[in-house]
Amino acid sequence: MNDELYHFINMLGDLGTVQRIAIYTLPVIFAITVHEAAHGYAAKFFGDMTAYKMGRISLNPARHIDPVGTVLVPALALLIGGMLFGWAKPVPVNFGRLRNPKKDMLWVAAAGPGVNLLMAILWVLLIRFSVILPDSFALPAALMGAAGVMINTVLMVLNLLPLPPLDGGRIVVSLLPNRMAWQFAKIEPYGFFILLALMLTHVLDIILWPLLKVVLGLISAIFL
Repeated sequence: MNDELYHFINMLGDLGTVQRIAIYTLPVIFAITVHEAAHGYAAKFFGDMTAYKMGRISLNPARHIDPVGTVLVPALALLIGGMLFGWAKPVPVNFGRLRNPKKDMLWVAAAGPGVNLLMAILWVLLIRFSVILPDSFALPAALMGAAGVMINTVLMVLNLLPLPPLDGGRIVVSLLPNRMAWQFAKIEPYGFFILLALMLTHVLDIILWPLLKVVLGLISAIFL
């Protein structure tokens, strides 16, 4: 990982609670809500108007905020430590209304992690150009950039895990032959509990951290 990005990420852990909340609020809200909006935009593009008719294709965070996943869970993570993540109200997608349901499911699912990658790049550019800001703004901007890179990278990598109903699970369903896809999709009702078990046993940390380091290293090497 680029020493500069690593330096600012480490500094985030040294901030006080109020400072951390101030730095993380915008990156968390945009990372989670734009992720969901991207699913809605992709679904509309491929023929499903469900989210559009419900007014969920919007970059207005208020339309996507979940009191628990967007506010409470990230706030608790900031207070007690650990990996910061959260979720918004899922954008409704009727895969049966897509023009090519099984094929288009891949692109609808990939839209969320894809936009998280784009936002991570935009946040790392904020770090790069923070040096031209006045001194009183340079460090807060760099720290917010580091927070944006981290939360978006975490959400991207987490959502790409091949576990339904995560986006990675839907991508796998799209790619598998029909019979295997049907069997794999049966995991979905238990996916949340599997994810929770992985979190509580810290197996999720073992899976995610090496992947996070690779992605963060690539982003910093290219853009910093």
